[in-house]
Amino acid sequence: MTSTSSAPLPVVIVGGGPVGLMAAEVLAEQGLPVALYDAMPSVGRKFLLAGVGGMNITHAEALPEFINRYGERRQQIGQLLQDFSPDQLRQWIHGLGIDTFVGSSGRVFPSDMKAAPLLRAWLRRLRELGVVIHTRQRWLGWADDGALRFAGPRGEYTVAARATLLALGGGSWRRLGSDGAWLPWLAERGVQVAPLQPSNCGFVSQPWSELFGERFAGAPVKPVALSLNDDAPRQGEFVITAQGVEGSLVYALSAAIREQINRNGQARVWLDLLPGRSVEKVTSLLSKPRGRKSLSNHLRSQLGLEGVRAALLRELGDARQFDDPLALANQLKRLPLVLLRTQPLDEAISSAGGVAFEALDERLMLRQLPGVFCAGEMLDWEAPTGGYLLTACFASGRAAARGLASWLQQQAD
Repeated sequence: MTSTSSAPLPVVIVGGGPVGLMAAEVLAEQGLPVALYDAMPSVGRKFLLAGVGGMNITHAEALPEFINRYGERRQQIGQLLQDFSPDQLRQWIHGLGIDTFVGSSGRVFPSDMKAAPLLRAWLRRLRELGVVIHTRQRWLGWADDGALRFAGPRGEYTVAARATLLALGGGSWRRLGSDGAWLPWLAERGVQVAPLQPSNCGFVSQPWSELFGERFAGAPVKPVALSLNDDAPRQGEFVITAQGVEGSLVYALSAAIREQINRNGQARVWLDLLPGRSVEKVTSLLSKPRGRKSLSNHLRSQLGLEGVRAALLRELGDARQFDDPLALANQLKRLPLVLLRTQPLDEAISSAGGVAFEALDERLMLRQLPGVFCAGEMLDWEAPTGGYLLTACFASGRAAARGLASWLQQQAD
């Protein structure tokens, strides 16, 4: 059964993640009636899952360095952050009655490390502001007359809106509502979009040997440093998977690795299994007589190298050079790992691609669709983990809401 709403609603927000909720708050504070629609049984589901193990809300580093984390889109995201900086985000959280603290790595967390109390306080504020939230309502695009099409438990219907704000997320974590189904609908209407790709993701490598894969899948590799091309190595840790590698150190370089795979069909990264030690120092230690000790015992006694790191040397190194201390030292400091493709988009933490900033005006309104605004991860930008993703999402939600309110006022004048 298909029905149609009567009088147009002033504002419809599609998407109940942090972006949509932030936009709803800004608009409701300006006295605009807001109806928010979300496909899931409750809002903020990806936000809650991201908070499992510690809700990293933002980062405490200086704003210029913070903005540089957004790579090719640092200019556009930087403009959004000028109006809602990481410090302002923390103040906003404090206004909900939630304290925050800065961890040893500079990451910012709620005092109890959890997302649920923050979301509960936020939803309570939205209810007090009069925001109406409709769950289990999946957006299906536009009807021929321009109304928004939705499907709910009672069937399909349309909703007319004077202005619409789309906050639909990217293409990762499909089970939580971010399925990217909206991208072709926008493309069909002439909106410039880029294909969705995994970001902050793991990679499939050249196949591990059966023995290595069975023994070390799931094993953390640390300490280790990783580099791409001739860039300076970045130290951290990652995890061996049955098909390749994943984890924070890999995620930090995932955009550059993915783009190299897109260009060349594969990417070669370099592992430093002994970060903090020079080739000369490692060579000196390996040159000590080992007597009857095996190479494994020699590596363990002289370098403390054992377990998965020693196994990676066996797996990826050139055994013909293991008896030459200098050659072996060079391998330990620069061990090649070939990556063939990203893990599937649905398994990525976030996604790149989406609506091009060039398709938007300064208010984040689609040039091809006046009265339709976009924000959050559905825009074509990406950032590393560490609070950068959430901060830009919050900031873009606020900016799009302000742009929408300004546009509505302009239409009324």
